[in-house]
Amino acid sequence: MWPDAVLAARLLATDPHGFGGTVVRAAPGPVRERWLDLLRAALPPGAPWRRLPPGIGDESLLGGLDLAATLSAGTPVARAGLLAEADGGLIVVPMAERLPPGIAARLAAALDTGTASERGARFGLVLLDEGEGDETVAEALADHLAFRIDLSGLGSAEAARDGAGAEAGSGPAAPDPVGTLCAVAEALGVASLRGPILAARVARALAADRPVGDVEIAAAGRLVLAPRATRLPAPQEDGPEEADAPPADDRPAEDAADPAEGGPSDDVVLEAVRAAIPPKLLDQLLAGGARLSAAKAGRVGQPAASRTGRPVGSRRGDPRRGRLDLLATLRAAAPWQALRRGPEEARRIVVRRDDLRIRILRQRTETTTVFCVDASGSAALERLAEAKGAVELLLAEAYVRRDRVALVAFRGGGAELVLPPTRSLTRAKRGLSGLPGGGGTPLAAGIDAALTVALGVRRSGSRPVIVLLTDGRANVARSGEGGRARAGAEALQAARTLRAAGLPALVIDTGARGEGARAVAEAMAARYLPLPRADAELLSAAVRAAL
Repeated sequence: MWPDAVLAARLLATDPHGFGGTVVRAAPGPVRERWLDLLRAALPPGAPWRRLPPGIGDESLLGGLDLAATLSAGTPVARAGLLAEADGGLIVVPMAERLPPGIAARLAAALDTGTASERGARFGLVLLDEGEGDETVAEALADHLAFRIDLSGLGSAEAARDGAGAEAGSGPAAPDPVGTLCAVAEALGVASLRGPILAARVARALAADRPVGDVEIAAAGRLVLAPRATRLPAPQEDGPEEADAPPADDRPAEDAADPAEGGPSDDVVLEAVRAAIPPKLLDQLLAGGARLSAAKAGRVGQPAASRTGRPVGSRRGDPRRGRLDLLATLRAAAPWQALRRGPEEARRIVVRRDDLRIRILRQRTETTTVFCVDASGSAALERLAEAKGAVELLLAEAYVRRDRVALVAFRGGGAELVLPPTRSLTRAKRGLSGLPGGGGTPLAAGIDAALTVALGVRRSGSRPVIVLLTDGRANVARSGEGGRARAGAEALQAARTLRAAGLPALVIDTGARGEGARAVAEAMAARYLPLPRADAELLSAAVRAAL
């Protein structure tokens, strides 16, 4: 494994853009750093070596207008991006499995065209894949790169060796190297045409000024095609028996002397490449499992930098990484105009880099209020009327605040999700209209149901807030059996579970004494609000204040 990794490094250093680059799957450590040092040492003198910083913007990546220099000079001043700066060299991308899809697409486009913003950008990529399990780099970008190296199973002692296997052919030239590589790619299930094309380039580079032979073809297949395999090659079928073959005398002489067409040469190369398929991949293919899953974008991946929201101020910064606050920039530059204007200064306002201000934006996360209403007992109708009114009042403001409301009611022997998270006022009224009341108080079941809804809301990316309306006097356990002692203990246990989940909560005590609800609020570390005679408007105002 290590000799092949060293050989791939030496090949990549000779033509970074021609080979595209490599994916290096390894955790940070001495083995990976040793391989990177060998790659950098093999590059021609003066070849660029750049690292892609996390969160890089389009102007820094592709190039564009240098705003600070333009303001100082009074004429447009262009600046080269990172891709143009790496022309003729390599760009190292740490944590490539978390690369945003937009940046990955721009890198792939630059590899295809060799340009970035009308500047030359013929570079190669070194994608450092540090993902765990099936987390890996985007296949659309990795397909542009010739090599895929897995150093995760190597130790420092093996990586201390510098030698790479010499792939010098001594046999005759292969009759059809490209056809052989295409046949091997088809046998391994490599669907993309870039695989055999890049393998052909590797074979040509290994042969140097000699004809391409089976040794170079096998090495190219081992380095390029084997890591891309998606299936095992079909077993070779036995040929017909000697007795079934036509007599040798009946065959033309030229056919008898013809070297095997798609015969021994293809078989030798295919067996060599088959032996180089990574063992983990071989196990997955035999088990019928998926090879690798593509990197996912969105909340499960790296969150994209947000440039939207409500402005709450400004700060000094680079407009390429934020939104320029023009008024704040002019205010910062105004006190210095008398000192900056010289006899040869023709500009009316002189703005320098230190004057630039960008907006501070605060993006509000969507909030989902989960009402958990005690619909049991003689006062159920009053509490339900309050809850219905509060839900309708909050929904009336949901369009402005981009919030949602859900309703869980508990009575009798369990709890019920009456209203899933929604902004629809019509749907809320329809769900609230037929809500029954009366029966026992299964408080633990109600808290459990509200917790389940809130956790689902949090997984979807919203911010859940639980509002519990109860007097705290539980008398029905989770099993549906009566008994205040057991029901009260289970209610406190459910409250502590909600507290461990780290969810914000508000307990509104609708009873007259305030003992049971206060104990539940303390157990769940929630804000306690006694409102035994609250109407819908007071209840809605209390919830808005708590949010």
